[in-house]
Formats: sequence, C-alpha cells, structure tokens
Amino acid sequence: MLNVGVGRRLRGGLSNACHSDLQTSFSVAGDGPARSFAMRTIAVIARKGGSGKTTLAVHLALAAHLRGRRVLVADTDAQRSSTQVLKGRKGAGPGWVETSGPKLFPLQITARKDGVEALIIDTPAAVEEEIAHAIVAADLNLLVVRPTFLDLAASIHTAEIVRRLRKPALIVVNQAPVARAGVEPPAVKKALEALLLMRLPVIPIMLRARAGYQSALEAGRSVEETDASAEAAREVAELWQFVETFLFGRSRDMAE
Repeated sequence: MLNVGVGRRLRGGLSNACHSDLQTSFSVAGDGPARSFAMRTIAVIARKGGSGKTTLAVHLALAAHLRGRRVLVADTDAQRSSTQVLKGRKGAGPGWVETSGPKLFPLQITARKDGVEALIIDTPAAVEEEIAHAIVAADLNLLVVRPTFLDLAASIHTAEIVRRLRKPALIVVNQAPVARAGVEPPAVKKALEALLLMRLPVIPIMLRARAGYQSALEAGRSVEETDASAEAAREVAELWQFVETFLFGRSRDMAE
C-alpha cells in the first residue's frame, strides 16, 4: 500500500485523501508481498492556460474510477486544481497526490506496487521542465488543444518536445463549439486542418464547450454522474473508452 510519513494509506479503491509528497516521502509498505500490475501513466498536457487541462484530467480519472479501475491523480500543477476538485468529492473516488515532475518516477514505482492501474498526471501550463518530466514518465501523452489560434500556436512547441523524446501522444480537442445539424463550426474545421501540421494523431472524440463540465467539477463529480444522459457524459465515456483501449487493449463497462 502507499504509505506516507503521517501514517495514512490509500486502501481499497484508493481513499479520498490528499497526500503532499512535498512535505512527506513515500515508501512501500503493506500486509504482504508487493504485486506486479500493468499500470499505465497518462500525462495531460497544455502549455496554454485555460485550455481545460484539469477538467479533462479529472474527468478521465473519474471515468476510469467509475469503471472499476484503481486510479491515482498526480497533481504537478502549483495551482492544485485537481486536488481541490477531488478533495470536494463525497464518497469513493480516485486517489490523488500533490507532487512535482522530478518526483514522478518514484511515485510510479510506489503506485504500481500498490495496485494502481491508471496514474493520471495533471501538468502545469507553460512550465517546460515540469511538462518534460511528465512526458518522459507517461505511457501516453494527451495534448489538450482548444480550437483557437493561441492554443494551436502554444501546442506546436509541445508537439515538438513529444516527438523529440519519442513518446506516444494523441491530441484532444477541447471546448470546441457545438456542431449544428452535424456541421462543424468554421473554427473547428480550421483547427483540425492546422493540427495536421503537428504530425500527431487527433482523437476523433471532441469535448464540446458545455457548462455541465464545470458544474460537475464544483461538486467533485463527473458529468457521467450528474447527468448520464447528457451529451457531455457521452463525450467523456467515448473519450475514455478510446484512451482505455489504446492503453490497455480493451475497455470496461461502467460499474453498476
């Protein structure tokens, strides 16, 4: 199990408790021998602030949790937005830890031995060194891009870093205007064309600009929990299914 200096452990489905490894150090402890798990690490990256990076990271973490996976969110953003969201959640949910880029590797070792299946890293915007640590640690990097000129411009450099480090990466289009009668708005069409220049695959599921995402996070919940029939819930479910299949080779249904 994960153990910190204050003696608190993440048990079962990972308890809803915050642990700061800026103040305490992790060590491996438990009631028996350590087990080996095929843990996957996902880094959610955006160099442009306001891209919805934390919204995506938390919703992916909750989607995995709702489907029975053991999840840990590594919050490397100094604003600790993921921590604040998950801290406000009532009931079981993903575990989380406040950390930093250089501490991701030992965190991965400990999380893997504790049975974590999905480690999701919420990265800071614009802090290149922190982002680079996350890219190196990840089995999959998700580059979050809004269909705006400034987002596209900021993501070009990140894509170059990912390619230079030869790490797997996919682009997620976030906060896209809603299509009307099946027709994408011009801004989305232009963005998709521009993304071809980055030479990275674009996930075919986009997250649209919907108020439901933020209202759900205010309660520490996912749109899948607040309104399972909403379009936002469908978007998250399909996005996680895509990511989960990419990483694990198959997807799980949501637990009843």
